[in-house]
Amino acid sequence: MKIAQLSASELINLYRKKELSPVEVTDELFRKIAAENPSLNAFVTLNEEEARKRAKEAEHAYIKNVPRPLEGVPVAIKDLTNTKGLRTTYGTPLYKNHIPDRDATVVHRLKAAGAIIMGKTNTPEFGYKATTDNPLFGPTRNPWRLDTNAGGSSGGSAASVSAGFVPLAEGSDGGGSIRIPASLCGIFGFKPTFGKIPYDNHLNSVFSNHEPFVHYGTLTRNVTDCALMFDVIKGYADTDPFSLPNDSVSAVEAIKTDVPRQVKIGWTLDFGMFRVDDDVRNVFLQAIDQLSAAGFDVRAVDIHFGQTLREYMDDFVRLWTAGLGSLKETADKHPDIFSPGLMTMIEKGNELTAVEYKRLESYRANVWHTLQALFRDIDILLSPTLAVPAVPWNQEGPDEINGQPLEAQDADWVMTQMYNLTGQPAISIPIGLTKEGLAVGMQAAAARLNDDLVLKFARTYERYFPTLSGAVNGRRGSSVRN
Repeated sequence: MKIAQLSASELINLYRKKELSPVEVTDELFRKIAAENPSLNAFVTLNEEEARKRAKEAEHAYIKNVPRPLEGVPVAIKDLTNTKGLRTTYGTPLYKNHIPDRDATVVHRLKAAGAIIMGKTNTPEFGYKATTDNPLFGPTRNPWRLDTNAGGSSGGSAASVSAGFVPLAEGSDGGGSIRIPASLCGIFGFKPTFGKIPYDNHLNSVFSNHEPFVHYGTLTRNVTDCALMFDVIKGYADTDPFSLPNDSVSAVEAIKTDVPRQVKIGWTLDFGMFRVDDDVRNVFLQAIDQLSAAGFDVRAVDIHFGQTLREYMDDFVRLWTAGLGSLKETADKHPDIFSPGLMTMIEKGNELTAVEYKRLESYRANVWHTLQALFRDIDILLSPTLAVPAVPWNQEGPDEINGQPLEAQDADWVMTQMYNLTGQPAISIPIGLTKEGLAVGMQAAAARLNDDLVLKFARTYERYFPTLSGAVNGRRGSSVRN
């Protein structure tokens, strides 16, 4: 039995049967992190002393037969998410020694459920881009291919799960930051309906988390673990004015049955505007063919947002950078601290006028109404999560797709932003590898509040079709090249 390959639900089962100890698991995973993290750079701060203390407490809880839902399960927390007493840098030298005085609610709930916080995982500065690299810690490598980037902005969390450092990791998602690295690292990345998980990381900015919608979510190697973690962290908190009440529906119970064959599944290769790498196209279409052959109601759909890709991306980037523009005063005081890429985004946000910002509401409303019209006719929409597989570890994105150049800084290769504009639930499902051995994800989304349907579909797909479960069970390629 290889501890690093065990899921959270498997660990809990073995703990209950007294066949494995949380202390044994914690010690083994810290040994694995010590041996392999220098190559991956997934963890940037470890919580060893506290974790080992919590592991002993968890061991006693199982001996007394009073375990909590995640008792003794190791979990990683993204370095954007505040953890009381544990360094949280937001990926920038400006906060290299920052120790928060409170836990974000998502962390508090994980701790209250008995999870063991193993440490903090790497992220780009303030989560501003779709790859993970920053001036403080450098890049996070992809466990499938060490010469590629893990993706961002929850890249450290995704890599830590894929590599087998932890079975569960928390991530945040304002434009795809859970689903992007999940796709590239060959794991499941779930962004629920906006408000399902309270987002109260900074109490003085709780009204800014809806432009676009910013979510917490899960990164796991299987859907059961995703549902297990989701059940623990969802529900209302009075520190987040947009949080939703717990519907008391257990995701773990919901995924025990298959999604009905009569559920209407639409699919799009490109949302009517993206260019998609040929290898990604082939892997995705093979998954669609498998669903159709298995008797699911699968149909191609036409989507037209009424914009070119350039117009769509320009509007999203302006909306996203509006928040970053608030860093302008800090950036002017510390001109050498922030990376050039982040400085460019800060300048863009600072130049946006209030009137221009309000006009972006019509762009967002158009995306909302276009997708709502679509979801009146279908229940689930499938697409590639990303237009490309993993890029070299030191690049912010691809230079080209199928021979045509891209502006990588604007993430023309990321196909996730629309669900941050609408707040709909979406998950990246690891469906296969390119001929180069790079992971490909399929994105599944549904109408708002239909989180259980998304998870049920993902679990059904996982049950009947081949999926990846992270590089911990696969074979890594390419040594680290500096």
